Amino acid sequence: MSAGIVAGLFETLIVTTEDNITTIRYNRPDKKNAISSTMYHEIVKALELASKDKSAITVVTGTGDYYCSGMDLTNFTKVMVEGSQQAVQNNNLFRDFVRAFIDFPKPLIAVVNGPAVGAAVTVLGLADVVYATERATFHTPFTKLGLCPEGCSTYMFPKIMGPAKANEMLLFGKKLSAREACRLGLVSEVFPDSTFQMEVWTRLKAFAQLPRDSLTQSKQLIRSLEIGKLHAINDNECERVAERMFSDECLNAVLGFFQAKAKL
Repeated sequence: MSAGIVAGLFETLIVTTEDNITTIRYNRPDKKNAISSTMYHEIVKALELASKDKSAITVVTGTGDYYCSGMDLTNFTKVMVEGSQQAVQNNNLFRDFVRAFIDFPKPLIAVVNGPAVGAAVTVLGLADVVYATERATFHTPFTKLGLCPEGCSTYMFPKIMGPAKANEMLLFGKKLSAREACRLGLVSEVFPDSTFQMEVWTRLKAFAQLPRDSLTQSKQLIRSLEIGKLHAINDNECERVAERMFSDECLNAVLGFFQAKAKL
């Protein structure tokens, strides 16, 4: 999987392989790397390719100032116009997106280069290591949008940070700083913004020199303890989100978002 060939496969991502590391880079900087329907498809495809290539580790990061601002809310406009069939398609697409993180066989490292929102935060619980710049923030405003948590966060967040702190994020939308997220265990380590890229990539290149098969088998042993549970949780969360998408609370919240945006 060469860098040139992979780069041409994607509209919303930059995917490269170098130094035994495959990097999947969210690449919609003008939209704060919000995840469109196309981007969901492409992330699943990129993870599938990375799972089969000769790299030792895979990295997910963002282009520009944001890591990822979560789901592109224009996805909702299709649901509002086209109705239940589009909602089913969106739901299946998101289910596959989370499954790709659950099933990924190699060490998966998130390099959070800026603010992270929504689904970009929840799937961090499925990454093996999360490194963040000190200016990163972590926000899951699901209930504000009339939705409910996803990305296996209803299980992984209480497990990682304890129920009380997880509930502040998932129920009440508390935004965490990078230091708070690290203290609670969602983030592995925080770096000064001025040295973030240099320090992280020096470390990643060292990790990538470890024996690939040993890394993969060790990761799979760790994940095998809960993989069935994670799939069941993902299925349940997606069903609830699909129900919420047609609720008055959700439709009013999304409409309010677009009205506020139009006034800017």
